[in-house]
Parts: sequence; structure tokens; C-alpha cells
Amino acid sequence: MTSTEVTTESEDSEPSSYAAARLRLLQEKAQSGPPRRAALASLTDDWLTALFTAAAEQTGVRGAALVAVGGYGRGELSPRSDLDLLLLHDGNADAGAIASLADHIWYPVWDLGLALDHSVRTPAEARKTAGEDLKVQLGLLDARPVAGDLGLVAALRTTVLADWRNQAPKRLPALDELCRERAERQGELQFLLEPDLKEARGGLRDATALRAVAASWVADAPREGLAEARRALLDARDALHLTTGRATDRLALQEQDQVATALGLLDADALLRQVYEAARTVSYATDVTWREVGRVLRSRSTRPRLRAMLGGGKAASPERTPLSEGVVEADGEVVLARSARPERDPVLVLRAAAAAAQSELPLSRHVVRHLATAARPLPVPWPAEAREELVTLLGAGEATVPVWEALEAEGLITRLLPDWERVHCRPQRNPVHTWTVDRHLVEAAVRASSLTRRVGRPDLLLVAALLHDIGKGWPGDHSVAGEVIARDMAARIGFDQHDVGVIATLVRHHLLLIETATRRDLDDPATVRSVATAVGTTSTLELLHALTEADALATGPAAWSTWRASLVADLVERVATVLAGQAPEEPEPAAPSAEQERLAIEALRTGEPVLALHAQAQTPNEDGEPEPVGVELLIALPDRPGVLPAAAGVLALHRLTVRAADLRAVELPAELGEGRSADLLLLSWRVAAEYGSLPQATRLRADLVRALDGSLDIRARLAEREAAYPRRRGVKAPPPRVTVAAAGSQLATVIEVRAQDAPGLLHRIGRALEQCEVRVRSAHVSTLGANAVDAFYVTDTDGEPLPEVRAAEVAREVEKTLG
Repeated sequence: MTSTEVTTESEDSEPSSYAAARLRLLQEKAQSGPPRRAALASLTDDWLTALFTAAAEQTGVRGAALVAVGGYGRGELSPRSDLDLLLLHDGNADAGAIASLADHIWYPVWDLGLALDHSVRTPAEARKTAGEDLKVQLGLLDARPVAGDLGLVAALRTTVLADWRNQAPKRLPALDELCRERAERQGELQFLLEPDLKEARGGLRDATALRAVAASWVADAPREGLAEARRALLDARDALHLTTGRATDRLALQEQDQVATALGLLDADALLRQVYEAARTVSYATDVTWREVGRVLRSRSTRPRLRAMLGGGKAASPERTPLSEGVVEADGEVVLARSARPERDPVLVLRAAAAAAQSELPLSRHVVRHLATAARPLPVPWPAEAREELVTLLGAGEATVPVWEALEAEGLITRLLPDWERVHCRPQRNPVHTWTVDRHLVEAAVRASSLTRRVGRPDLLLVAALLHDIGKGWPGDHSVAGEVIARDMAARIGFDQHDVGVIATLVRHHLLLIETATRRDLDDPATVRSVATAVGTTSTLELLHALTEADALATGPAAWSTWRASLVADLVERVATVLAGQAPEEPEPAAPSAEQERLAIEALRTGEPVLALHAQAQTPNEDGEPEPVGVELLIALPDRPGVLPAAAGVLALHRLTVRAADLRAVELPAELGEGRSADLLLLSWRVAAEYGSLPQATRLRADLVRALDGSLDIRARLAEREAAYPRRRGVKAPPPRVTVAAAGSQLATVIEVRAQDAPGLLHRIGRALEQCEVRVRSAHVSTLGANAVDAFYVTDTDGEPLPEVRAAEVAREVEKTLG
């Protein structure tokens, strides 16, 4: 064959012909997205096939093939994508001929200015290189023949896939580490103002890694929404390439409006929100997939040992450890108990989420999906248990974030809090902000969780932190809009009118302290008075101070400093002085209810404890069915030392969680006590079973009698039960804080305890007070999510308030016991 004939046959391989067709394709407005990427790959295939065919004829090489790998192998060719090509040959041809074949292909590509990633290898060399270089192996997983010996390519693909599956226990952890290192360098795509669509966490590299994991047959990524997310990221990259004319993956600020226009979106914010949504889907799928990979690989490594231990029998099923009512831990994940009924238990979603966060365990994806489809909606307003579980979830610190993201991935957050949709994935253009609006709100709650010991109402602090920027999804001043929305959301969550007002005030004025402290003259009395007027009370000021710090810390490193903290603290001290101008009046003790009076008379008559355990008043839910508010336990008994730790210990032994409690010493008139008068103790508890059913009142009474007479060693029993269960990891809570309330009461000394709620906590506090030889005149116990906020009115043995030095000693001893 003459050279003239070769030129005629390879006319389609002319670079100018391919370049013109390529340009026409990229300029077609009607064709974009996957069709254009596929068409561009097909057009490039045809051109390279012609180049390869002509070159093979000229060089006389047989037993060779041109292979597309990487993105080109997947047929996802963006306008400025590299061409990843492998020239595969069987090794029989002369080295010079192979080099000449390669030159006939590579040089036309370079002449057009296209980026080229190329290699020339035999199947054995390709396999060896893949075994040594993880990135090469990943590229070959997407190998696709373009031209030449198809059998050669098919054999290589089969070998590479087999190697990948056989080496999965070693290769997958290495790939996981590679992804983590890249994420550390590039950041999280879903929060970056100028994200790298390919390299950042949640970008195209991670989507490709998920394909590789699926090819290993070890685990498969959640497929819901993943293909759409990859398409959104690829479409954004295509538009970016066409807008800039460069092979870039970084979505710079100055190009976002043009890219948005090219994609038919309203503006740059709409573009970022779409990109963030896609990245969040990929990131969640990545988390779930790598967790499943770890579980499977651990299972494979332990199975032989288990079989040996069991004599070759069937491996034992994973242990299921109860975490909460209807929630258990199994194989390192939080799943539902076999008896759980989501369709009958609307609080189960929040209970499972709170248990997962408190235990620092992931929520099983299958559980989250099941809850999303089967769980009943919560009644509005929420029952008390739902509100407490939300507060527990928010107070878990860093462990809150992955649990919240799992709920959000299945739409459960917007179902619980519909107004959340406005801030979901909403970008913040201020470079001071690290996060999107929704993630910033969750981060603020995370920061607030470490400040809960500073406030008397940690539940209000945590919820206000979650809602403080909720108005950013609406026009106008976000603080003003947020106040209205927060008021509605707080009422929905089930707070009473007073607490709703406090949360609304915190949201409305969440910038007041930082703006006043840094922009106003604090020596001007009018400045301090204006803040005092806006805040209203010292308790609200306390909350606002903590919220200000949490908000700033969650914004970014530039938003908070020692200097700013000192200015805010100075302002708070001045405002507190103004608000403390009038001391609170001593509250009148509430009279015993008829039920309490009846029990007290019976206790006085018998000289022994008397109990009543019953459900509190019920309210109808959305379906008109009764919804239990809680379980009330009333105890009346003659006043004597050790009552508080004994009663609290008995409840802990029976796995009853104390949500609220009130202990009061009362004296019945002689006419009510059959002519006898005596000091009695009335204990009113609101309790809930950790899991399982409630115990019978008769059993509680019998154990209380034994605890009081010393035949039941509660401390030892609680220690035995704790030792019987393996210690589960959990969130690291702030240390307990025990203080003496200034001017708390004229009749007693008020010891305030703020600590992480835990089984037996109230028993330990009661024992510590008994050992300090003080008398508990009354106690007021509140469990707000995972936080216990308790006040104990104590006196000396003569019934007098403790001297200042003695009170401080008691507080230190109690704190030491709890620490």
C-alpha cells in the first residue's frame, strides 16, 4: 500500500477535522450534561481509532490496543478533561515499532493542545504497576477499549478486577487513607466558598472511590441520589471549563455567576447550594460505605478465630446492648430493638439519634431509612420526652454532627423542623464563616454543649444555639425574622410560653453583646442600661453570654479572641449589676396536693414509706388518641437521714431515669394526722424507664424499706451492675460544677449542681450531702436532655443556713465526689 493510499484512508484522523467537530459540539447550547460528555467521548474515540488504525498499518504492529482509562474510560469527558490513554501491547513487536506507534498517536493529541496522560505497557507490566501504584490500579478499573485487540483489553480487565478483589483487605484501607489525606488538604466541598469540584471531600474523586469499593464486592455505596449528585458535579465542572476555557476544577468566586447562568440557575448562591447538596450526598455515601467496609473486613478477620473457638460451628451473632427504649447497639452501630415499633412510637427517631450521639456510635443507614418511611409524625406541640431527646442530641458535642447529618440525609430533620429547609445547604458569603448556615447552627450547638455548666437552663441554651441564625433563609434582618421563626419552632418543640419567650429573646439579640462590647462605650451608663432592658433578667443574660461565645466559636477562628471575650465579659458583669438592683422575693412554699396529703397521712399512720406510681394526665395526639405525658412517682415517709440517696438509689437500681424531682419537708397539722404531728418528707418524681416496662410500686416500696433499714446495699448493687456491662464509649461531657447560690434563700443554703445526667447521679449527690452532715430541707431536680440541673436547700443539724465558709466546703466535697 502506498503512502498516498494511507493518507486517503486516514483522512478522518486529521486533527483539524476532529478539532472542528469538537468545537461545534461544545458550542451546541441544546446539548449538555451526560449526552454531551458521551458524545465528546464518542467523537474522541472515532478520532483516536482512526489515528491508531493508520499508525498500526504504518508501523506493522499487531497485538496492540488503545485503552481509555480513568474518566475517559467511564465516558465522562468534560470539555477540558485530560485524555487518559494506555497503549497496551502483547510484547511481541519490536520496541522501536511500539515507540513509533505511540508517537503517531501522542503527537497529534499534543498538537491540538489537549492534555494527555499516557503510558505504554504489556499486560504483565500494567498488572505489576497496578500492584505497586494504587492510583494506576484505580484507573485500570475503568479501562475501556478504544481500538485494536479487544481480547487483549478484556484479559487485562479481568486480571485487574480479580487482583483488586483478592487484594481488597489491603487495598481498601489504603484507598480510605488516601481519601482522608486528600480531604485534609482540600477541605469539605459542601462548606467551601471556592470548592474544588474534584479533589475536595464529597467531590468527584470520592464518587470514583465509591465505584472502586463497589467493584471490590466488599461493600456497595447507598445508591439513592448518588448518580444525580455525580451528574450535578460533572455538569458544574463542564460549565466551569466552558466559562473559563481552562482545565480547572476550582469554582472561583469571580466565575460562579457565569457558571450559574450557563447551568440555567438563578445566581451564584443557587449554584453553590446545588453543588453543596450534591457534595453532601457523596459525603454521606462515603461515610456509610467506608464504615461498612471496616465492618466487613473486621468480620472477615475475626471469623476464622471465632470458628476455631466454636469448634468449627456457626459464628455467634453480634451482641445487642440496650441503649434506650427500643434502641440497641449491634456490631458497632445503633439499630432498633426487635420489639421497637416506629409506627406506634413517634419519639423513636429522636430517641435513637440521642442514644447514638451520647454513645458516639453511628446510626445504621438501614435504621435511618426505615425510620424515614415508617415513623409516625410527632404531635404538635411535641411531648416532653421528644423535647428532652432533642436536647440530649444537641448536647452530645462533636458526636452530634454525624448523627444529625444521617437524619438530614433522609429528610428527617426537615420533617421534624420544617423551617430548617430554608437554611439547608445555604451558603454564607462572609469569608469569616467556615460553614453553611445549617452546619453553622449545628456547630453552634456543639460549642454550646461545652458551656452548659455555666447556665441554669442548658436546654434553652442548646435550642437557642440551634435556632439563632434560622432567619437567614428569609429577607431582611435575620435576627428580626429569626425571632418570629424561633418563637414558632420553640412552641412546636413543646416549650411553655415563658421558655418560648426566652428563646425568642436570645435569637433576636444573639449579636447584641458582641456588637455592643466592640462598638460602644461601656463606661456610658445608657449603653449598659439599654442592654439590660433588652435582656430583661439575669438568667437570660447568662444564657446570652454563653450563646454569644458558642456562636463566635462556631463561626470561625477569626470571630473570637481573648480580647473579644474580655470585652463581652466586662459588659455582662456591668449589665448583671444593673439587673441585680432588686433582690428576688422568697417564694411561698406550695401547699401539698390532695394526693400528696393522702399519702402523707398514711405514712404518718404507718411510720413507713407510702408510694403511688401512675401516668400523668394525657393529651390527645394528631389522631385524637391519648398521648402519655410522663409517669409520676409520689413517695411520702417520715423524715429521717438518708432518705434522698436511698430513694434515688432504688430508682437507679430499677433503671428509672429521673426527669424532674421535688423533695420537701412538711409538717402535717395534728387534725390531719389523727391527733399526731410529725415532720414528713414528700418526694414527687417524674420518671421514665431506660428501656423495658415500669416496675411495680410494691417492688419499689419493698426495696426502699430495705435501703432505709440497711439490708439493701445500694452502692454495692449499682457497682456490681456497672461492672457486669462492658464500658461503652460515650461523649466527653464538661466536668460537673457545684456552686453555692448567692442570696438563694433566707431559710437555707442553696447548693446548685450542674452535671451530666447518669444512672445513680442523684444517689451519689445525696450520699455526698449526707457525708457532709447537712440536712436536705428541699430539693428541686431537673434533667434537661443529658444535663442535670439540681438545687438542694440544705441546713445544718439545727435547721439553720450554713455559714459561708462551711457552704463552700460542702460544695467542694460534692463536686469532688461527682468528679
